[in-house]
Amino acid sequence: MTTPLRTGDLIAGRYQLERVLGIGGMGVVYRARDLLHEQFGEPCSSVALKVLGECFSECPDAHVLLYSEFSLARSLLHPGVVRMFGFDVDTRRQSAFFTMELMHGMPLDRLMLERPAGFGWHEWQPMALQLLDALAYVHGRGVLHGDVKPGNVMVAEAGIRLFDFGLGQSQAVTGLPGLDRHRISAWTPAYAAPELLSGAQLSATADVYGVACVLYEMAQGRRARERKLTQAPDRPRQLPRHCWSALRAAMAMDPTQRTITVAEVREALSGRSWRWFA
Repeated sequence: MTTPLRTGDLIAGRYQLERVLGIGGMGVVYRARDLLHEQFGEPCSSVALKVLGECFSECPDAHVLLYSEFSLARSLLHPGVVRMFGFDVDTRRQSAFFTMELMHGMPLDRLMLERPAGFGWHEWQPMALQLLDALAYVHGRGVLHGDVKPGNVMVAEAGIRLFDFGLGQSQAVTGLPGLDRHRISAWTPAYAAPELLSGAQLSATADVYGVACVLYEMAQGRRARERKLTQAPDRPRQLPRHCWSALRAAMAMDPTQRTITVAEVREALSGRSWRWFA
């Protein structure tokens, strides 16, 4: 049985927990001091440390699911994606965890609360392109994020960072453990593609839907789901007409109609035309 963690605890004889940074559907992220690096004079010794939440930590395969998230993200080397450090187990507490870079900035969902009318185009476009760059890279590496939402995007002076691959899957590597969708319902309804909520498998086009909903909310100031399911979304006031067709296609409720890729959405928002017909 795992022992609950608290601020001030020393993990694996090396990491001292300072405070909780965030609590998600599956895990808890702490800010921690790496005491080993401090001993060697490392000036930046703070890391982010993730463990599973109490409701998941008692599952027999919980540590395997945590390792799956770490394994998915550790090969992703992109300025717009959080960087993983290492996976370890505190044997005394029987608690698995992994460490990653400590990101500085504000989560996008908190920033959006300060912008109830949405972001203006000249602020929105660079942020949108950076987010799409990161997700396009992730897809290019054969990884699906699975939970693209404002709470999993960090906004800092250095730019946008995408994190939390807890619901992700690999298209390139087989044999990694996955989340049992029948046992655990962890999708965020406001940003999850309709087919995921109906029990379909995660796909690249589901990620497209999620990021499109995030971009729409950033521009419009309200969620795309705040409308009737049969009603087409209105064009955000800040969004030029020349790129609206691409974003609207990415938000198609029917996955068979959602044929646009993340890279094609990026091209459209950068000013290049996107052909909606074959």
